[in-house]
Amino acid sequence: MAEKRDYYEVLGVSKSASADEIKKAYRALAKKYHPDANPGDKVAEAKFKEASEAYAVLSDPDKKKAYDTYGHAAFDPNSAAGAASGFGGFDFGSMDFSDIFSDLFGDAFGGGFGGFSSFGGGRRSNRPRQGESLRTRVSITFDEAMKGTTKQITVPYLEECSSCHGSGAKAGTSPVTCDRCGGRGQVTVQQRTPFGIMQSVSTCPECNGTGKVIKEKCSSCNGTGYNRVNKSFEVNIPAGIDNGQSVRLTGKGNPGENGGVRGDLFVAVTVAQHPILKRQGVNIYSTVAIDYPTAVLGGEVKVKTSDGDVMLKIKPGTQSDTKMRLKGKGVPLLRDPKARGDQYVTIVVNVPTNLNKEQKEALENYKKTLDQ
Repeated sequence: MAEKRDYYEVLGVSKSASADEIKKAYRALAKKYHPDANPGDKVAEAKFKEASEAYAVLSDPDKKKAYDTYGHAAFDPNSAAGAASGFGGFDFGSMDFSDIFSDLFGDAFGGGFGGFSSFGGGRRSNRPRQGESLRTRVSITFDEAMKGTTKQITVPYLEECSSCHGSGAKAGTSPVTCDRCGGRGQVTVQQRTPFGIMQSVSTCPECNGTGKVIKEKCSSCNGTGYNRVNKSFEVNIPAGIDNGQSVRLTGKGNPGENGGVRGDLFVAVTVAQHPILKRQGVNIYSTVAIDYPTAVLGGEVKVKTSDGDVMLKIKPGTQSDTKMRLKGKGVPLLRDPKARGDQYVTIVVNVPTNLNKEQKEALENYKKTLDQ
């Protein structure tokens, strides 16, 4: 499989391009490569899909930020970047671009823009579609992020109606085939566009693409098939998770359409800062102060780590700003919790400021020995 091109390169814009510049670039490419303007041209169709995917990402502030941070891996469900971005597993193939085309070209292209409304290359139909994903946040402590933890979260959730079991129809009745589209979920019309007279396929407004209509709605859910409730879930947060990364709960999002599976629930994790330990990637950094005699003569000093206090050996003659490593005292790796980063400790020597007479005399005598 060919490697995807950079989205900015696809649209021919720089990373600093404004939203208007991105839209303008996509408008030109969409008009040039749209399948209705290039019937049977597979190369043009591929370029149209590529440009549409790039615009779908770069025109959305959240997706653009994820792409700028992680690249194409932001949308890979099997990568750490996909988990961190919250968009891992984003299904470009099932996206409906009618809103994009309507915004860019107005009503001349109708709801389906010449019938090519998805990356899948076909016309939108009443096929099963995965539900939308949900997103929420949870806060944890620094220590919880280091060791892993379990949290209970509560989110607004669409639960299947117990009266109609999700059909939306009154008990004893069932949805019937839509008369307007004949159960296809889409209608076909001819329209005059900048390319001439074109056939446009769009979602049936009567059944909203399902191919079925409800004559008598369920009174419990008002025909939606679902009731909104506050539902609690248990989230297992792995050791080593960083601030802003997400945990994915598969199948805990909104219901799918036409029998499609539920979306996912992404839980973004906010990690509180530690007063002493500072994390950078898989390593931890801290500072510890030692007195002047210890710096000169050597000794031991107590150092705080995520595993508790440890004694760090100080060599004689240690200078201020010396950095020492505590191997394996860093952050657990998400993919291998047994492996850990390191902790780097910066030594700061406290210079005495309030010496008594005896201490001053001792230092004066020491200084004299240096001058000899």
